[in-house]
Amino acid sequence: MKVLVLGANGMLGHALMDVLGPRWEVEGADRGEIDIRDAAAAARFIAGRRPDAVVNAAARTDVDGCEGDPAGAHAVNAEGAGNVARACAGAGARLVHLSTDYVFDGLKGSPYLEGDAPNPASVYGRSKLAGEVAVRERQPDHLIVRTSWLFGEHGRNFVDRILDAAAGRETIGVVGDQHGRPTYAPDLAAAIGRLIPAAYRGVVHVANDGVTSWYDYARAILELAGVRGVRVEEIGSGRLDRPAPRPPYSALDCTLYARLTGGHLRHWREAVRDHLARRTGRVNR
Repeated sequence: MKVLVLGANGMLGHALMDVLGPRWEVEGADRGEIDIRDAAAAARFIAGRRPDAVVNAAARTDVDGCEGDPAGAHAVNAEGAGNVARACAGAGARLVHLSTDYVFDGLKGSPYLEGDAPNPASVYGRSKLAGEVAVRERQPDHLIVRTSWLFGEHGRNFVDRILDAAAGRETIGVVGDQHGRPTYAPDLAAAIGRLIPAAYRGVVHVANDGVTSWYDYARAILELAGVRGVRVEEIGSGRLDRPAPRPPYSALDCTLYARLTGGHLRHWREAVRDHLARRTGRVNR
């Protein structure tokens, strides 16, 4: 099988190249090689590679940046996703498209199923939902993978921000009124590898096991990294005054993924241990 990874220079893109490379013929492409906002160019590029499957991990993911630039967010996350989907249909390539828990408003109060009605509260969430719609309309052979709270190498993420903050402060304020499921990029990449050959079409939720708040997540990171003498203060999300609203409870129910693959992703704490081992070379067991 030949797999084309779009967004190959991003956090998930790097993980996909590393994880899928030993298994299949994998080619990566990023903005320098393909501009998914250009429908004709995207179609030519994908057709020329003749892939069996395309994983679209290209997206604009700066949530607050999207809030200030709706047109730019829509051009990549919605129109760009639709362009990739149409190109895949024309090339006869299965499409795996990455989406987000932010398509939900977070008011349900329990983990979201694939069939729950989306209701995004931010520009980012609305642009990603529009991308999902475009994928469904333009390429029947698709799989939309929603995930959440991604962390890993090759990109800034919450784990690294907390460790960097702990290096220069005695107290760190972290939001305690937002809950979700942290997801490790290499684990997500392996899950996508298991889903690519599956006959299933539609939406599937994929995240590491365990629901937590950003506050408890931060405390666990410092504990696992063996950092002492830094106090984590629980604060409300209103204190941050961010441009884009965040869902208060966006945990994803991943039962369907387990049913499709016969397994589930490990607990996020175990994944954080692995990330810390790669980042620092030491982990507090």
